[in-house]
Amino acid sequence: MEFIFLADKVDAKWQLAKWYFEQWGDIIEEGSLELFNQKLDDYLNRDCIPLVILAVDAGNVIGAAQLKYHEMSIFPKRAHWLGGVYVIPPARGKHVASALVNQAESIAHGLGVSQLYLQTEALDGGLYAGLGWQGIEKVNYRGVDVLVMSKALNQ
Repeated sequence: MEFIFLADKVDAKWQLAKWYFEQWGDIIEEGSLELFNQKLDDYLNRDCIPLVILAVDAGNVIGAAQLKYHEMSIFPKRAHWLGGVYVIPPARGKHVASALVNQAESIAHGLGVSQLYLQTEALDGGLYAGLGWQGIEKVNYRGVDVLVMSKALNQ
């Protein structure tokens, strides 16, 4: 498995938009496949946030993760977020998500980010708790109960 930026594989943008829309489209106001695809245009970066990291195995994209700004509008002072962590069903349970999160943390740290945040529907922290993320608070955001977590990257 290797990691590349969406900016280096733009032809994967529609597929990624489809995955994101199928996974989270019902909680985005006026969400559509076209909207998800259009929003990914902002993530076609390699050396600045926002960006998307793709996990690629044997030439096939099997997962993705985003580094973004201000994912949750209710937390305007929390700037840098990890989001959009997605792994295709056949690759789940094979540590792809963990590898994506670790890669995203490394890239964020390299870009000078010292603190990352995320939101997860796994109210016990799930995967992220096992990777050293700390729960901050549980909130209902866009009608979904989520746990907001953080991780210091200056270690």
